[in-house]
Amino acid sequence: MKVQLENIRPDEACSFRLLHNPKMNDLFFWHFHPEYELVYIEGASGTRHVGEHISNFVDSDLVLIGSYVPHLNFDYGIKTEYQKEVLHFDADFCGNVLSKIIELPKVPKLLELSQRGMAFHGKTKTEIGLRMKQMYHLDSFAQLLEVFKILAALSESDEFELLHGHPVLSNKVKSKQLRLQKVYEFISVNYQRKISVAEASDLLNLGNEAFCRYFKKVSGTTFTRFLNQYRVTQAKRLLLSGKNINEAFHESGFESLSYFNRVFKKVTGENPSAFKKRVRNRTTEVP
Repeated sequence: MKVQLENIRPDEACSFRLLHNPKMNDLFFWHFHPEYELVYIEGASGTRHVGEHISNFVDSDLVLIGSYVPHLNFDYGIKTEYQKEVLHFDADFCGNVLSKIIELPKVPKLLELSQRGMAFHGKTKTEIGLRMKQMYHLDSFAQLLEVFKILAALSESDEFELLHGHPVLSNKVKSKQLRLQKVYEFISVNYQRKISVAEASDLLNLGNEAFCRYFKKVSGTTFTRFLNQYRVTQAKRLLLSGKNINEAFHESGFESLSYFNRVFKKVTGENPSAFKKRVRNRTTEVP
């Protein structure tokens, strides 16, 4: 089974990222990333596959996954209606900030245990799941405070199961991630302009063909597809912030509106105008 790199870029000036109800049930995404991940899924039964651990969950699940631990998206194959909330915590934020907050004395141990995968149950799962479902209504500062409260509650809880008897971390996987991180960082700075394969190849001291083969082998996708997916992600962020479609396509690095529309629909399954309309309708709904 090929593990794929997932490049997670938190929102600007933010140490965490909240994904409200991301739908990936049609995608088998066996992946890893340097960020810690807390995932809550409700209203469905499915497969919990973290590292070497495979088990089933019923009705809901709350799992904390450590840095670089491979895992499968929890909604894979689910056909019924469900709700899913995902929190990603930047590794530097966890190591350099959380570990130094004396008011959160048990959080460093929590993060250490997360390298073995932690599945929470009981009141902890119910209460934290409710908190996560309500977070997207809050402003960024209130969300940060809620992150602290959630991590504090998890660190105090004894309602959990460790999914492995030892930490899960592949040094080989980590080294590959760190190497490609140069490419990811380059894309994050330059995605608004035209980027050539040659520029990316030079970062890893490889020829163009060798780079393309290496990138696809390690990431599970082509460089062009990854770049387009990254630009679509930025376009979605711009649309969510109130930008119109013309502004979004220009500022996310696409060269023409027709190509932007075509790629956006291929990646997301809907065109930009439908995405913007759906999100606007959702935000006007009474929670």
